[in-house]
Amino acid sequence: MVSGSPDQQRIVITGIGLTSPLGNTLADLRAGLLAGRSGVEPYEIRYVGKTLAGVCRFEETRFQSRKDVRRGTRAGCIAVYCSNDAILDAGLPWSDLDKSRVGVYIGLTEHGNVETENEVYELSQYDHDIKFWSHHHNPRTVANNPAGEVTINLGITGPHYTIGAACAAGNAGLIQGAQMLRLGEVDYALAGGVSESIRTFGIFASFKSQGALASHEDPTKASRPFDKARNGIVVAEGGCMYLLERYSDARARGAKIYGELVGYAMNSDATDFVLPNPERQAECMEKAIRTAGLTPDQIDIVSTHATGTSGGDVQEAQALRRVFRENERTLYNNSKSFFGHAMGAAGALELAGNLPSFADGACHATLNLTDPEPECDLPRMVRDTPREGVRVDTILNNSFGMLGINSSVVIKRV
Repeated sequence: MVSGSPDQQRIVITGIGLTSPLGNTLADLRAGLLAGRSGVEPYEIRYVGKTLAGVCRFEETRFQSRKDVRRGTRAGCIAVYCSNDAILDAGLPWSDLDKSRVGVYIGLTEHGNVETENEVYELSQYDHDIKFWSHHHNPRTVANNPAGEVTINLGITGPHYTIGAACAAGNAGLIQGAQMLRLGEVDYALAGGVSESIRTFGIFASFKSQGALASHEDPTKASRPFDKARNGIVVAEGGCMYLLERYSDARARGAKIYGELVGYAMNSDATDFVLPNPERQAECMEKAIRTAGLTPDQIDIVSTHATGTSGGDVQEAQALRRVFRENERTLYNNSKSFFGHAMGAAGALELAGNLPSFADGACHATLNLTDPEPECDLPRMVRDTPREGVRVDTILNNSFGMLGINSSVVIKRV
């Protein structure tokens, strides 16, 4: 356990690297959110055909060779890209650091589906003769792959692993990084979440068979959480990695600080495979706020999880009303309305999009919320245009996932 000054137990964000359907920098993401620009577009994938998705476009070979990209995975490629950018953004003297004191903690919804589906398809073109099966299959599909690819790329010899936490994974990666810093196991943590989900037809097919895949003649209007006309999820890919360190270290090196992770919580519904439990979600939020030493009326912005499904949005709205009641201070917004659901990356990306509010005093809006579902109506939901001139000191970021896994983190202005 780290001892000494309380500042050594304070964990702050000093670097952010990301790729999203709205761009590949925090500035791009924030500009898209404030401008009300959708990142959803037409998309076509094997067997499913024409659908919609949030697609990332980044320079894959910026930090990797073409050989490394071919040998590795899409999730690993995203993780490498975002991790390198987080380090650059943090201004770390990377060549001088003890790499055994750096940890990598990446949240995932799933991993290996993309590569396995592609390999099975390729095998079918050769009459299923297994001599054509890729010898890269095992290292590509082991669960720790994306984090492992980051350590190989950056020469990190500290601990690495992935956290399988469904759509709560982005927050889970952040929480794990903070815990390892507080335990003194590492001095720097690369933490966040990644998702390659649009590359697998299985996710689209499963949501479609479930009746939960969004459709709309105008792609930009397909993702509409909390709206009466919502009809499902828009699948998106993406990634966001944070550089976390102790406040004492960040202050000593004069680092810029995006915010401090002051509270977090994770719990389980223990009730259903898919349908959320609003009571457990409320308990998760309440615990995160309590561990931050705050009360609900001290939260300025809640970044909601809502995905656009008929049941899930209602359940989260119930949980929010249970926690925040008639609070006249807290604002709500939703990022999935802009670019869809980035699965394991969702929580990390959505938090990143809200962090600049500490500096610019704006709360970005929720797109496509033209006719709120009565059961989802939240009076202080920011709609249509950003709320400007807001003093933002605290953000609560919610991410909930299948099998009833819930996560909430609280970030505070420093």
